[in-house]
Amino acid sequence: MKGVFIVKDLRIKWLLILGIILLLFLSVFVFLKLEPIWLPVVHVLKIIVIPFIISGFITYLLHPLVEKIHHRGVPRAIAILFIYIFFFGGLGFGIYRGIPLIIAQLRELIENFPTVLDTYRVWLSDIHNKASYLPEGLHSRIEEGLLSLEEGLDYVLNRIIESIKTILSSILLLAIIPFIVFYMLKDYDEIKKAIWYVTPRRFRKSGQLFIKDVDESLGNYIRGQLIVCLAIGIIASIALWLFGMKYPLLLGIIIGLTNVIPYFGPLIGAIPAGLIAATISIEMVIIVVSIIFVLQFIEGNLLSPLIVGKSLHMHPLMIMAALLIGGEVGGVIGLIIAVPLLAILKVIIIHAKSHFMHRYKES
Repeated sequence: MKGVFIVKDLRIKWLLILGIILLLFLSVFVFLKLEPIWLPVVHVLKIIVIPFIISGFITYLLHPLVEKIHHRGVPRAIAILFIYIFFFGGLGFGIYRGIPLIIAQLRELIENFPTVLDTYRVWLSDIHNKASYLPEGLHSRIEEGLLSLEEGLDYVLNRIIESIKTILSSILLLAIIPFIVFYMLKDYDEIKKAIWYVTPRRFRKSGQLFIKDVDESLGNYIRGQLIVCLAIGIIASIALWLFGMKYPLLLGIIIGLTNVIPYFGPLIGAIPAGLIAATISIEMVIIVVSIIFVLQFIEGNLLSPLIVGKSLHMHPLMIMAALLIGGEVGGVIGLIIAVPLLAILKVIIIHAKSHFMHRYKES
């Protein structure tokens, strides 16, 4: 009889699990069918939330600097104003002076893009003729690869143009970010207290330790990496300009932005510069490759050890695995956020292990 009851309990358990799964699928189906209702709400919420997310990230970056100045006896409001003059003043000046140059170089690139494509089409024709003796399957694969390369270049260029248009169209929305950041920095302790009181009592201490460990593991890395990327972008733009390379500011920005991706970033950033240099001359290709090589030497041996250091304390193989997964799942965005997510995951695993070990000892 006992065995019969066990079988019945198992059947009921599996029926409940099956019912929950079916209910979950039904909920997702209904949710997707109601997309015309909730999509406009999500769009409005996104417009409202994005400035606060950007402001929160900037506050996180600037807060340690404000605290250092404040602890030296400078009033908090004056310390924030001092940081504002350097950060937002420098950013505003860079945008004011840089955006017209970027747009001019982008317009020149768009105007010359047919010429660049014609150069590559001549190369493709030469490759096509030289590869005609190859087996039909291999020959067609080469053609497909070259065609996809051309389409990829066109897609990347269009995405850059669309991104700039989106930023320019959202300029009024982004203008409120400095004001949000000011109040976040000014009332930083009050915001922390509010989060403390909202958090359930039993999670407060462990949550505080978790955030502290994430900040120690991730904060210095993010701040240092951004400084390194800015420095690399500026040096790259100046070096390309000095050697007479076309579109130096545009290519320097791409090199600086992609440098945030460990290991693979320099290669990704070098591709646009190399492709454009190849349409000019072999000498320019050698110059661009040499500049990229010198930049990586400076970053790997001077800037990163000095500014970033070993803040992550993770093996390079783990970082490479995270980058491969991030690139596969989320493309370029996945590559950018892969390492920070890995750092947070590492802290989560350490805290979970500590929690379960503590529970095990108590039991």
